[in-house]
Amino acid sequence: MATASVIPTSKIFSKCPVSIRARTSVTVASSQQQQPRRRELLLKSAVAIPAILQLKEAPISEAREVEVGSYLPPSPSDPSFVLFKAKPSDTPALRAVFFCLSSSSSSCLVAGNVQPYQFVLPPNWKQLRIANILSGNYCQPKCAEPWIEVKFENEKQGKVQVVASPLIRLTNKPNATIEDLGDPEKVIASLGPFVTGNSYDSDELLKTSVEKIGDQTYYKYVLETPFALTGSHNLAKATAKGNTVVLFVVSATDKQWQSSQKTLEAILDSFQL
Repeated sequence: MATASVIPTSKIFSKCPVSIRARTSVTVASSQQQQPRRRELLLKSAVAIPAILQLKEAPISEAREVEVGSYLPPSPSDPSFVLFKAKPSDTPALRAVFFCLSSSSSSCLVAGNVQPYQFVLPPNWKQLRIANILSGNYCQPKCAEPWIEVKFENEKQGKVQVVASPLIRLTNKPNATIEDLGDPEKVIASLGPFVTGNSYDSDELLKTSVEKIGDQTYYKYVLETPFALTGSHNLAKATAKGNTVVLFVVSATDKQWQSSQKTLEAILDSFQL
């Protein structure tokens, strides 16, 4: 029966040349030194990965501009508000609106320039960035559809936005006034979905009024919209100038409305071209 004997490794290595034993000992020492380094790198990677993911998933609020009170002047009528007055750089689409009703270049129209609008805001509100597809700088599938000009928000009080629409969407009459488009109920029936963000039901309209500022007429609306994407409470103000209809929308949830109704109404009243 065959037997096997175990030879100690020390004797094996003792029979090796000195140079081989030196190389072996260096290799073993090197691998032992690399193990802590690998562990260290793995630990650093484990710490870094969540940080990278956190940067990619930054909250939307971090993408917003600074509070408007840091760069807008106080309102002359009420210093507790600041005054936003649109500049051409803020609303390039409204300054020179160009849209096409079909693929033919002969059906392209210039909607004309509208004087900059203005309204007041509490100083702690922030301006929101508008996706290019929702702005007037992007030709949507229907180029005569309304677009969003500017948008502001305060998470505790509500949000406002200015929506502009080529006049031809509502009438073929050039330079029509808001009165030419019909009474307040008829106009909101056409613009209502752009107030709510989805659909409009005439039962949601609580109150209408007509306001005259100089030569400009405005239709004002109070709506209770429980199914609206913009909020369960909406205030709106519409007017027409040149070949554009301008719609100012103030929106709030139930909670925001309860605490900020007076502020939101003051914002709506301040809007004018």
